[in-house]
Amino acid sequence: MTRRTQLPDKLFFKIGEVADIVGVKPHALRYWETEFPALRPKKTRGAHRQYSRKDVELAMLIRQLLHDEGYTIPGARKRIRDLGRHQRSSPPEPRAQREVALRAELLGLRQQLAELLDDFSSARSEPVEAAPLQVTVHKVVPVTVKRGPEA
Repeated sequence: MTRRTQLPDKLFFKIGEVADIVGVKPHALRYWETEFPALRPKKTRGAHRQYSRKDVELAMLIRQLLHDEGYTIPGARKRIRDLGRHQRSSPPEPRAQREVALRAELLGLRQQLAELLDDFSSARSEPVEAAPLQVTVHKVVPVTVKRGPEA
């Protein structure tokens, strides 16, 4: 099997395309899915696998570790896990930073709302009577329509 070095500019890839890019047969990719928890392509309604760019890059790394560097499957799994920890400890990407900032802002708003609710609840010493609810009921009448000539 030949390997491609450039990934096509696509969002999702079929298993045959990934096999060509990575340089392995499709059955190897299916096996790797059972051995590497991070390799989880989406499946369509027809149960066809759709690999994301991240999945393809991970499959390329798995191939490199197993075939080029001689790792065993457990060793490659550990190496990938260690690489994931290293990447998580590096500074977050700009998008991730925005998400962290938004989360912090939302948590702050949540706290303010909780405080306002407490203030409102303690300010009300007596229960307030609700205004009567007006409901309009419409009657549905079935209608029968006959078609065709009447004899």
